[in-house]
Amino acid sequence: MRLLVVEDDRDLNRQVVSALEEAGYAVDKAFDGEEGAFLGETEPYDCIILDMGLPKADGVSVLSGWRRAQVKTPVIILTARDRWSDKVNGFDAGADDYVTKPFHMEELLARVRALLRRTAGHATSQISAGPVVLDTRSGRVFVDGSPVKLTSHEYRLLSYLMHHTGRVVSRAELTEHLYDQDFDRDSNTIEVFVGRLRKKLAVDLIQTVRGLGYLIDAGAGGKQP
Repeated sequence: MRLLVVEDDRDLNRQVVSALEEAGYAVDKAFDGEEGAFLGETEPYDCIILDMGLPKADGVSVLSGWRRAQVKTPVIILTARDRWSDKVNGFDAGADDYVTKPFHMEELLARVRALLRRTAGHATSQISAGPVVLDTRSGRVFVDGSPVKLTSHEYRLLSYLMHHTGRVVSRAELTEHLYDQDFDRDSNTIEVFVGRLRKKLAVDLIQTVRGLGYLIDAGAGGKQP
């Protein structure tokens, strides 16, 4: 999952980005409304965290511009404690959730997880496909109840596919959503990670759809021969 943080307070921006990266997300950052508006409109994010009080262009203007441009990326707005009007204006502009400053990082992470889960149509923090269970809260993966140790990139790939169970996901889409803006992207690495996942999970879960990409079928997941 790839996220964007638009926050002009550099210390807070760094803290949020670090927490999200530690939670397994690829994260880009912007420090003003103009930069954030451009990234949000041109890059394929899974969720955007947007401060309301930004220089160059305020958060409501940025968000309104995205929605006029048909950008449907879920957005969590950050608002000051005494600015209830920011919440109203943010929701009216197209926000999906909000967090009030100052906030506990765990609350923000929980809201991100919940928003990503709801957007993908999942009801709980545990996403299942056959014998494989991905716990988005703990960042752990289980096969038939036994934990499987994955690297951050392997987990990120499996998480994206399981959030989009039942849909063919192209290599290009995976590359766009698994790596941040500064990463030297090479779509061939996707095949390497898929191969590693198949070996570690040891179940027939990730299907290759020739010429299109990869698919996880909710009913899949038998033991590999």
